[in-house]
Amino acid sequence: MKIEEIKKYLPHRYPFLLVDRVLEAEENRIVTIKNVTVNEEFFNGHFPGAPIMPGVLQVEALAQSGCIMLMKAHVKDPEKSLIVFTGIKNAKFRQQVVPGDQLRMEVKLANMRRNFVTMEGVATVDGKVTCELEASAAIVTRE
Repeated sequence: MKIEEIKKYLPHRYPFLLVDRVLEAEENRIVTIKNVTVNEEFFNGHFPGAPIMPGVLQVEALAQSGCIMLMKAHVKDPEKSLIVFTGIKNAKFRQQVVPGDQLRMEVKLANMRRNFVTMEGVATVDGKVTCELEASAAIVTRE
């Protein structure tokens, strides 16, 4: 799935759209990528001379990946729905992400009860884990 289709499932736009492509999409699993370039806005201040992608943005990239999975497979009308995250647990940062890296995100649906979900996500660069977490979210109607 390319960026134009991704934008059908996410309300995020530049500079906060953190998924460039969907490589695999199943009902309860998704694999996406973010090509991390030196031109990212956040590198201006994090950190000048030694740019590192903030861990919280890795969390956001995983969350956006989970949103795409849910919107594509579990929401009847994505234009009238929104995924809101209600919690992040056990977030761990294992390795730095720097310009030139390709961040690969894999998110799996762990549990779904009505409109409440829990997911597990892992981000990697070159097969090495950079971030892992558990997330909870709710599927709500846009107002």
